[in-house]
Amino acid sequence: MMRHTDLAPFATINRAYNTVFRQHRLSIGLIVPIEGYANSPVPTMAHHLERVRLAEELGFSAVWLRDVPFNVPSFGDAGQTFDPFAYLGFLAGQTSHIALGVASIILPLRHPAHVAKAAASVDVLSSGRLLLGVASGDRPEEYPALNMSFADRGDRFRESFDYIRHMAQDYPKFDTMQGSSHGEMDMLPKPSNSKLPMLITGGSRQHPDWNAEHGDGWITYPRDAVSQAQVIADYRHRVASSGGSDKPVMQSLYVDLLDDPDAKPRPIHLGFQSGVTYLRNYLNELEKIGVNHVALNLRLNKADTETTLKYLADEILPDFAS
Repeated sequence: MMRHTDLAPFATINRAYNTVFRQHRLSIGLIVPIEGYANSPVPTMAHHLERVRLAEELGFSAVWLRDVPFNVPSFGDAGQTFDPFAYLGFLAGQTSHIALGVASIILPLRHPAHVAKAAASVDVLSSGRLLLGVASGDRPEEYPALNMSFADRGDRFRESFDYIRHMAQDYPKFDTMQGSSHGEMDMLPKPSNSKLPMLITGGSRQHPDWNAEHGDGWITYPRDAVSQAQVIADYRHRVASSGGSDKPVMQSLYVDLLDDPDAKPRPIHLGFQSGVTYLRNYLNELEKIGVNHVALNLRLNKADTETTLKYLADEILPDFAS
C-alpha cells in the first residue's frame, strides 16, 4: 500500500486551501457559532462578528459554517441560523485573511447552478478564502419541505457535484439530470484560481473510490486515534490508486476545556472534556496519523468563550503554526 509520505503534494487550488491544508501538518480552525449553547438548539449569535475577528487575530486558520435550512428538533442544532452563503459574504467583507469554510452545503437541497454562482462569488470577493464542503444530507425531515426525495439524494449529490465542476469552465457543455448547457452561455464569476476546492463530507452516499478521485479532500468525523488512522490510510490508498496527488483530511471536534491543564479526558458528544495537556497530545497524534485540519466546536464548552479562545491560542496554536 502506498504510504501518505509517498504521495505528491497537495494541488494548488486557492489561497484558503493551500494555507489551511499543509501536507503532513495540522492546522486548527473553529466552527461557527463560536459560543457555548449546550442547553438550547439555537445559539444567541451574540458577539458573533467580534469572535470571528478575534479568531483571525489570534491565528486560527479557518472558521466553518454549516448548512442547516430548518431547525429540526430531532437534530437539535440550528447552526449559525444565517444562510451560509449570505453569512460567508458578510464575513468576507469583515475579515482579511482567515479562511471561510462551510461544512457542508447539502447539495441535493439546492440547485447546483445557485451553489456554483454563490460559491464562486464568495471565493472571488474574499480573494480566494473559500473552502466548500459538500454533503448529501442526513436530516430526512427537510426534504418534503423542499419537495425533494430523500431516497435518491446520493444520485443528485453526484450530478450536482459534476454540474458545479462544469460551471468553472468557459461556456461549458454538459447534460445532467439537474440541467444541461450547450456551450452557448457562461456563468460568472469564475472561481479565483480556476476551480472551487470541494471537500466531500463522510460518504455522501458514494463509493469511496469515487470520493477519493473526485473530491479535493475529505471531511470525516471524530474517532479514536487508532480507528481514525485506519480510515485515513484507506482513503489515501484510494487517492493513490486514482492516480492523483495527495488530498487533505479534516475533522471536527467538540471540546470542553477545563482550567486544570492536566485534567483527564471525559467523553462528550463527538469529542471530550479535558485539560489542555490531553487536548494538545490528542491533536499531535492526529497530525501524526495524517489529519490536516481540526475544526474545534465550542458548543459544549462551559468556560467564557473569549477566555477559551485566548487560552487555545496561547497553549495549542504554537504547536501547529506554519
